Amino acid sequence: MNAKMRRAQRQPIGTAAANSASTTRQDRNRTATAAIFSALPALFAQAVRAHQCGELAAAVSLYDRILALKSDLPEVHCNRGIALYGLGRPADAAAAHRQASALNPNYAEAHNNLGIALSELGRLDEAETALRQAVKLRPDCARCRTNLGIALKAQGRFDEAEAAHRQAIALDPHCPDAYANLGEVLRCASRLDEAEEALRRAIALRPRFADAYAKLANVLSDRGRLDEAEAACRRAIALDPAHSGAQSSLGNVLDDQGRPIEAEAAYRRAIALKPSFAEASNNLAAMLKHCGRFAEARLVLQHALQVSPRNALHFLNLSEVRHFSAGDPHLRVMEDLARDIASLPVKQQIELHFALAKAYDDVGRREDSLRQLSAGNALKRRQIRYDEAATLATFERIRTVFTPELMRALRNVGEPSSLPVFVVGMPRSGTTLIEQIMASHPQMFGAGELPNLHDAVADIHRAGDALSFPDVMLNLAGERVRALGARYVAEIARLAPSAARIVDKMPSNFVFAGLIHLALPNARIIHAVRDPLDTCMSCFGKLFAAGQYHTYDLAELGRYYRGYQALMRHWHALLPPGRILDVRYEDVVADLEGQARRIIAHCALTWDESCLSFHKTDRPVRTASATQVRQPIYRNAIGRWRGYETLLAPLLAELCVSRTRGDAAPA
Repeated sequence: MNAKMRRAQRQPIGTAAANSASTTRQDRNRTATAAIFSALPALFAQAVRAHQCGELAAAVSLYDRILALKSDLPEVHCNRGIALYGLGRPADAAAAHRQASALNPNYAEAHNNLGIALSELGRLDEAETALRQAVKLRPDCARCRTNLGIALKAQGRFDEAEAAHRQAIALDPHCPDAYANLGEVLRCASRLDEAEEALRRAIALRPRFADAYAKLANVLSDRGRLDEAEAACRRAIALDPAHSGAQSSLGNVLDDQGRPIEAEAAYRRAIALKPSFAEASNNLAAMLKHCGRFAEARLVLQHALQVSPRNALHFLNLSEVRHFSAGDPHLRVMEDLARDIASLPVKQQIELHFALAKAYDDVGRREDSLRQLSAGNALKRRQIRYDEAATLATFERIRTVFTPELMRALRNVGEPSSLPVFVVGMPRSGTTLIEQIMASHPQMFGAGELPNLHDAVADIHRAGDALSFPDVMLNLAGERVRALGARYVAEIARLAPSAARIVDKMPSNFVFAGLIHLALPNARIIHAVRDPLDTCMSCFGKLFAAGQYHTYDLAELGRYYRGYQALMRHWHALLPPGRILDVRYEDVVADLEGQARRIIAHCALTWDESCLSFHKTDRPVRTASATQVRQPIYRNAIGRWRGYETLLAPLLAELCVSRTRGDAAPA
């Protein structure tokens, strides 16, 4: 905030004639003008005091009074913009700062503040232009550079954003804001160790830095350290009870901990503190979707779109909780946005393509849907690093390492608990449906997609073993295998202490099936199977929240599927008969009760009729199938690939499927 303003220059005041009995009208006007201008410094001082005391509405009113008297004062426009931004009015703030920079093109602070307001509005190209002008005018300004980094980060240009923040730190090594924003960029680039280090440096420089604690909470949450993340959120809130970002981050942590009621309260506090905080509304909508409260989720997303109408993520999330019809106003808005798609950050371009693909599919515009899917997947593939050769080589290596000899050498050494049930398979193959059926049983708890097994395996390597999975199995003693199983059971048992079975439906655990049998010999494994083309088409049609990098190119997806099939055939041949139960999605649709009884019997539990009403089970579902499992069994997902043959040619070739016959590759 500007602490000072240049005093308004007084107009020359004429001197009345000696002994004049009266003044002319012109003299009276000049006298009034002089009185007005003489009041400006006092008004400005009063406005600044109100502003500094947090009385922002009063400050704006005083700034307005000043500008009504004299409108060409850039410092007043700038201060007014700062106050408006603090009131949650970024559009009005941007207009004020734009006026200030027009009055004084060399006013770096006005350009800087304009960039901040435009970033809030999602007008990132304009924000970048304003901030680069601020940096040009004030190359020694660390704040201007770190604000530029924020705008670049919002566009997904993480390398450039990191450079801007590091330049800010070079200018001012004691700038906590630069370290905090650097930490956020590093988090987005998945460099979590470095991100945590930068944020802790920011806190060391400013121990009461609420925003840094809120950003640190996000990093800790990404690292799975949810208790620490919650503590960081609560520290941020204690330092700044009005910090809406910390409240929203707390909601994320509580949701991840399976505490949806508390999470909802935190999200709603964030929105109440800052109604324009679209991200909090988006997060609340996601939680409501997970809990099956779709109508409420739609309302919250509509609010998010009102305050952030160009954010494609909100349209994508809306597409997942509603069915579009011809003439839908939201579809028209998306189409308008698509005409200017180049103005969006790449991440939002991808989200808009997938949202439009869903909408076009809903209204029966298949060709338009195909075009959007092709564009969205191609753009996403260019943004990720997927080492296909290494992935497929790992599948091959697993088959080489897990031999009958290895299985005999480590037989009967594992943790004997019968608590875990694993549901494995390809994404979009019916794993969520199977879990929902089991979670409807009173003795079973559906834990969702747990990272625990993957983390336990990774920790063996981090603990000093030179080999990673699967080669580490060649040197792994029996007691370490048992310890791995015992650790896993202890961790999941805390999720539902009274459950007889806990379901982990991380699909990618299919790579660990042999290890599961050794470390947890009494664990049940259920393999979800679905028509390969329907499975792959469904994968290609979904923008996953994380991972699944093999799904954004059809040829790569087909090769991955073949590798998965070969590995599952290996496990069936290697493990004792009956250890893995195959459950076909199509069979569940055709005979729900028969297949549900098979599943429950495989888990060694007595049958319960509630499993047939799985869609009524009240529990959070955090997967891409959250909406589908809230519905009774339906058949229209079978054969969905038909009609997409032109698009699917690379996949068909990899799966060795006859396009003329439409035969699916064997499961």
